Amino acid sequence: MNERQEKVLLATIKEYSQTAVPVGSKILVNKYKILASPATVRNDLAWLEKNGYLYQPHISAGRIPTDKGYRYYVEKVSQPEGLSLSEQKRLQKELLKLKSQNVRLTRTAAKLLANFSDSLAVSGILDKKEFTDFGLKELLEEPEFQELDKVCQLVEVLDYVDEMFDKIIQNIKTDETKIFIGKENPINKIENYSMIVSPYRLRSGEKGILALIGTKRMQYVKNKSLIDYVKKMLNKM
Repeated sequence: MNERQEKVLLATIKEYSQTAVPVGSKILVNKYKILASPATVRNDLAWLEKNGYLYQPHISAGRIPTDKGYRYYVEKVSQPEGLSLSEQKRLQKELLKLKSQNVRLTRTAAKLLANFSDSLAVSGILDKKEFTDFGLKELLEEPEFQELDKVCQLVEVLDYVDEMFDKIIQNIKTDETKIFIGKENPINKIENYSMIVSPYRLRSGEKGILALIGTKRMQYVKNKSLIDYVKKMLNKM
């Protein structure tokens, strides 16, 4: 992949993440200032499709990122970035507020993650099989959930969340935050979505797990930073 093709891929992912609409060459040239003609950008899009980074839902449409395209973005291009100081203070304030109200820790963590992300948040204590989720209503408003069967599929996953995390925990190392994109998911029922998951341990010794489940268009870098920061706070409790 040359430098221009990489720029085309990044711009396509950025635009699709914001709009959920297949991306064409004209918008890449006009909005993202790709220094090439629309014809050249079309050739780049075709190359990216041929090599598995993009796909075309139908012949008259633009392109959509594939799992491979998102993975390239997450691993090769996006740089780790922490939460801003104001975001950290907001998280700390909300955590202390909920804790003072004697809200269960799993519920507190899930609510914080859901409020600060574009995803469904799940938090749980593994030993107790105690899990809480927040953000389902907001997630189901995304364009990807226009079809009823996709809604039912996601809701069914939540019915078996304890079994789901038993399987997931086998795929990650202790203290590792793992990003699963699409078909990388160890849970085949959510292979059309992405998940960021991380274990944590309370001072009491109890083992917990945090997860964000969302569309493939989710803000991976921001959401990973978010889950890492919440985990850091929980590890001190």
